[in-house]
Amino acid sequence: MMQHASEWHSVKRALAERRLYKFLEQAWAVVEPGSMFVSGWHVGAVCDHLEAVVQGGIRNLLILIPPRHTKSLAASVCLNPWTWIADPGARFMYASYSAGLSVEHAVLSRRLIESEWYRERWGGRYALTTDQNVKTHYENTKRGYRISTSVGGTVTGHGADYLILDDPHNLNDIHSEASRSAVYNFYTRVWHSRLNDPRTGCRICIMQRGHQDDLASHMQEAFGYEVLMLPTEYDPKRSTVTALGFRDPRTEPGELLCPERKGREEVAEEKRVRGRIFETQDNQNPQPDDGVLFRREWFKVVEALPVQGRVASTRFWDCAATEAEPGKDPDYTVGVRVSRFADGMVYVEDVVRGRWSPHGVDQIITQSAQLDGRAVRVREEQEPGASGKSVIAARTRLLAGFDYAGVIPSGSKVTRWRPLAAQAEAGNVCVVRGPWNQAFLEELMVVPQAKHDDQADAVAGAFEAVVTRRKQARLVVTTGG
Repeated sequence: MMQHASEWHSVKRALAERRLYKFLEQAWAVVEPGSMFVSGWHVGAVCDHLEAVVQGGIRNLLILIPPRHTKSLAASVCLNPWTWIADPGARFMYASYSAGLSVEHAVLSRRLIESEWYRERWGGRYALTTDQNVKTHYENTKRGYRISTSVGGTVTGHGADYLILDDPHNLNDIHSEASRSAVYNFYTRVWHSRLNDPRTGCRICIMQRGHQDDLASHMQEAFGYEVLMLPTEYDPKRSTVTALGFRDPRTEPGELLCPERKGREEVAEEKRVRGRIFETQDNQNPQPDDGVLFRREWFKVVEALPVQGRVASTRFWDCAATEAEPGKDPDYTVGVRVSRFADGMVYVEDVVRGRWSPHGVDQIITQSAQLDGRAVRVREEQEPGASGKSVIAARTRLLAGFDYAGVIPSGSKVTRWRPLAAQAEAGNVCVVRGPWNQAFLEELMVVPQAKHDDQADAVAGAFEAVVTRRKQARLVVTTGG
């Protein structure tokens, strides 16, 4: 009996040495005590491709997989100590968007190396040194080391045989162009060149998609990464075969990646709560801002407004800076009227759009205010500088007796459009039927790549005004009426 147990122990140890998946499975009780190891073909696929990097079959690997599917435990915790079993001189450098996250993985990996389970099996092959053994940088007696840093952190003077990025983007900032550019610049200017030997060194990036222009979007074509993509819901049209000959084993559209971890009910709830974010981060299918920031089916066209329940109405103006000239295609002057009702529904009632001279713009704004009535507030985007203040002051005098104000916009256009898009996606925005519907909806369907986005700016401003009752830069003159 004792001999059989010893033989089985030797077999398991040999399997763990040869296969990263088996190592992860056996090490689970050390790295995740108290939780059950959830097996799955997707974990095996991740481990097989990581193995191929270590064994020289893949030089640059990008793994795209939803959150909470064992990706970090495989790549950032177990890969390092597994590799050191056969090659303790291997040198690793890890980075995540957060230094804290990178250090957390390093500590867990070191805890595994120092565990009784690991030392009993492979402790005689190497040991961690005592003179270089801190959370962010530890070495072993065979000159292998692990350095952990953050995207944007200091790596000057250091190199590695394996460069591993685990979640390089902070998803809270993923829609910031400056944030995405900072990650891209870190990769191109610093990270990509940190291999000890550019001829044999390897790079791994494991992440979820966050934006159409995230780092992953550049890796396949610009940097030659092999891609293993594992979406939550199977899409046969996007399925590919990797360099290992691996093909997603699922066959039915929408078939789940790991029902034991995230089943139909959980997926349905996440899709309901997270909307397009789920499609981007879980299905690895980032939705471009052009064409899907707004979708046509989100806007129900109605014949008329409800009879009762109106809470607030605003017509918001986005005025062109220049007058139309022959042979040119300048912006439009647009005024969009929006109303909010007690049940939370928002209605886009009317759009006035054209190209007029400055005097013509004054006439159109005045005429629209008179037709709308004094119960409808009038707001206008205020251009920066002294000229913008002069325009607002002049219009304030022109619209004496009306609730008029200039509004100084904040944030990017896309940031200002998103609250309206979120409510439209939830089914809370209707459009009153009118001859302006087609041009209005067509523009919204293609922003921010539309040649003109004046209607999008105006409806977003009107929406904000009726929802938040914003009164920035408000000056109401009530004389003469």
